Amino acid sequence: MHPHDQTIYALSSGRLPSAIAIVRLSGSQAGAALRMLAGKLPAPRLATRVLLRDASHEPIDDAVVLWFPAPASATGEDVAELHVHGSRAVIAMLFAVLSGMPQMRAAEPGEFTRRAFENGKIDLTEAEGLDDLIHADTDRQRRQALRQLKGLLGDKARSWRDQIIQASALIEAGIDFADEGDVPAELMAPALTRITQLLTEIDSVLSAQGRAEQLRDGLTVVIAGPPNAGKSTLMNQLARREVAIVSPHAGTTRDLIEVQLDLDGYPVTVIDTAGIRETDDPVEQEGVRRARDRAAQADLVLWLAEDDLAEAEQQGEVPVWRIRNKVDLESSERVTKIASEGDGRSFRISAQSGQGLSGLLEALVGFARDYFGSIESGLITRERQRTLLNDTAAALRRSIAAVDLGEELAAEELRIAALALGRLLGRVDVEDLLDVIFREFCIGK
Repeated sequence: MHPHDQTIYALSSGRLPSAIAIVRLSGSQAGAALRMLAGKLPAPRLATRVLLRDASHEPIDDAVVLWFPAPASATGEDVAELHVHGSRAVIAMLFAVLSGMPQMRAAEPGEFTRRAFENGKIDLTEAEGLDDLIHADTDRQRRQALRQLKGLLGDKARSWRDQIIQASALIEAGIDFADEGDVPAELMAPALTRITQLLTEIDSVLSAQGRAEQLRDGLTVVIAGPPNAGKSTLMNQLARREVAIVSPHAGTTRDLIEVQLDLDGYPVTVIDTAGIRETDDPVEQEGVRRARDRAAQADLVLWLAEDDLAEAEQQGEVPVWRIRNKVDLESSERVTKIASEGDGRSFRISAQSGQGLSGLLEALVGFARDYFGSIESGLITRERQRTLLNDTAAALRRSIAAVDLGEELAAEELRIAALALGRLLGRVDVEDLLDVIFREFCIGK
């Protein structure tokens, strides 16, 4: 039996126990299952209170049920929702009844969304947006994922693909009318104009400032420096909880400690590292090695030291901010929130008392804002999307360059461009091109 011939079910709400739990069913047997459990099939899209019963008519739970007949459902199939009390016993009994029904099985991870995609309810970019929305930790991640879920990139890609198909149809028609004098040239000119305009638009999207695709993973900030500089204390201050052991003894931190922060909606991973120094202790040596490796992969390094003259260890091209810690131990006239000298990347703080931390946090937010750029206008959120759009633009350039070499070569490059956009959307076929050629140009062959 094909997997799509089976009806799937799953718990679609949160962890049990809970006040309410939602069980979803999707497939051809969803209506039969709902009819057996509820004793009737409720009116479509109307919440109905019923007493759910098993096959022996024993009561399971007092519930609210919803019925969404195909194709007007989230997956495009018949869908039923059972809103029951979030008891482990209720869910266990309900699943036991469902599993005993013919052509019924538990859903695999992401299978409801996959069926929605395969039934044309969403495209691949919208499916990716849904996944990002579910896993969003900050408000900016949520807003970006919601734009993707609304289909902003998918709508653009569909429009671009339609234009490529139309331009390709013009060129294909010119090939078919090659013996008709000026007809091929008359068809090639508008096709070339359309391709050039489309390439400009795609290049504009690709060259837009911002790193929207990196917002999903967030910014990585490594706290580094010599032992006993106060790195773990600063980590705890930023996290606002005790995540790292603080000790007056050097070498307390041996491994990497990570914490996730939300800085003005920007996701930031802060990593506390072992104190960097020369040592004979093999365990501490490994900690120092990991600290240096992680700093070299970071987006920003905060180098903590107790001395203004301490030299910060540079890690490749990664920007390094020098932070003078423990200023609360100095005379009051030397304590400043942010040093005025230099390029604004030198700070004086007290990780213990909190002096200067507000200025450091403000600077970190500014760094994140500059790093991610204008996320609001960004359409690309994944490397897969950027790669396929680059493939599309490259094929369009080759198509323009191939015009003088022959219409067939130009048409082939347009086919490659349309294929790349089809992969972006998850829709790859050739029927669209054939339909346009035969319908709009009445070739009649």
